[in-house]
Amino acid sequence: MTVTTAPPGFPAPALDGLPAVTAALAACAAVHDRDAELPLADFELLHGAGLLTATVAARHGGPGAGLADTVRILRALGAGDPAVALVTAMTLFTHAAEARAPHWPAGPLAELLADSARRPVLVNALRVEPELGSPVRGGLPATTARRRGDGWELTGRKIYSTGAHLLDWLLVWAATDEERPRVGSFLVRSGSPGLTVEPVWDHLGLRASRSDDVRLDAVPVPGDRVAGLALPGDDGGRDPVGGAWNSLGLTALYLGVAGAARDWLLGFLHERTPSALGAPLASLPRFQSAVGGIETALAGADRLVDALAAAVDAGEPGAAEQAGGAKVLGTRAAIDAVQQAVALVGNHGLTRRHPLERHLRDVLCARVHTPQDDSVLLAAGRAALGRVRPL
Repeated sequence: MTVTTAPPGFPAPALDGLPAVTAALAACAAVHDRDAELPLADFELLHGAGLLTATVAARHGGPGAGLADTVRILRALGAGDPAVALVTAMTLFTHAAEARAPHWPAGPLAELLADSARRPVLVNALRVEPELGSPVRGGLPATTARRRGDGWELTGRKIYSTGAHLLDWLLVWAATDEERPRVGSFLVRSGSPGLTVEPVWDHLGLRASRSDDVRLDAVPVPGDRVAGLALPGDDGGRDPVGGAWNSLGLTALYLGVAGAARDWLLGFLHERTPSALGAPLASLPRFQSAVGGIETALAGADRLVDALAAAVDAGEPGAAEQAGGAKVLGTRAAIDAVQQAVALVGNHGLTRRHPLERHLRDVLCARVHTPQDDSVLLAAGRAALGRVRPL
């Protein structure tokens, strides 16, 4: 359902204006990729369109956009500049999580909302570490929170911290140094003493996302800036709806990349007229059939993501649990589509002056996001086998 109105405080997201936003981001995406940087101006554009705050809860004066609208936003942003889209996704997911289950302390939340109403405010949860990797596969963080008076002091390192140098709030997952360690998110403001962003990001794709390392050397955190501190196993466990937001939102982002690649391919096939043929490549049945395969796969993946997102919004039983499978299908469709486009046009697809080369590098990043294919397929296989009794 499209959000059309919002209480005072935050504008409704301009969903009808998404094509213009896509075009504006796409016009600068190659430069951002080359320079491996994102300017704040991109997020000022999104903030002005109400897209950065689309998921702020209605009780806070926000539009309260659900997953279906978020999927629509991230697909459009992914088609324009997936690095911008990925940084935006982390902020949208943070507001959405707070809307579903309030967990931010009142003081920091008031700061976040007041600032977000005035200007672009970017937030991300920093959870991945050099030794642990992603915590989704288990384990405790090495980042440590030590008691210092009424507050805490954080020491550790986080890697793959998307948008690190642009973030206003860093939700640092850490364990306390208590006899029985508790884990939780410590809300750290950018510019805090002891906080350093190390520019180590040198990646094949999503170069402008600047997913750099963050080092914390005795970073002070006031006592009222901790969310969800609990003993391992007492934190409520897995959140299927939160997982669905992550899976479907990021899948939509990469389907946006694939859609942009397809659109470039269509234009190229109409324009490319080999002298020996005397007609555009688009006139050949071989290319028409190949484009039909790409179009069919992407249309099916888009429809799956949209329908499942709407089902999650509606609270349909089992919908959230199906999101991991949709991510596998959707991201595979996106990657295959771009790879097929490159195969169709040959050297043109791997030439840096053409965007298809960048789309290929970016879409390959779909594989690294949680949940990864092996985890999804293992869980699905075990569940299926568990439904049938041995003969």
